[in-house]
Amino acid sequence: MFSPIPKRVMDGSEPGDLVAGAVLSGAPVDLQARTVRIYRPAKTATQSGDWHGHHWQMDWDVLQKGHRWENPLMGWQASADYLQGTHLNFKDKEAAIRFAQKQGYEYFVQEPNERKIVPKAYANNFLHSPKKLKKIPTK
Repeated sequence: MFSPIPKRVMDGSEPGDLVAGAVLSGAPVDLQARTVRIYRPAKTATQSGDWHGHHWQMDWDVLQKGHRWENPLMGWQASADYLQGTHLNFKDKEAAIRFAQKQGYEYFVQEPNERKIVPKAYANNFLHSPKKLKKIPTK
């Protein structure tokens, strides 16, 4: 029988002192070996502060078997994947990685893009430069 869970996790030969939660949970096999993404969410474009930028989130990839269907009455998309819209918050990246390892999930970490703030000043528009004076004709 095919199992998406690595053999080292199933037989308990995984190095380390952690036993994967997938082995003990009794969850269906297709839900045990999920790939998760660990990332720090970006702030929206309308925010100027850095609130909500200090925690890390973990969410699950969409199942590949097409557990989606269209509701014939309304035409809405439905899904049997209960983890599709779920995300967990963590204080730091290491806590999220530790949780994913403990649950037996394959994971990848998406590092955030850091902003580079260039200092600007309005007074720089009026600094003297030793070039030739620029004349703009008005008539």
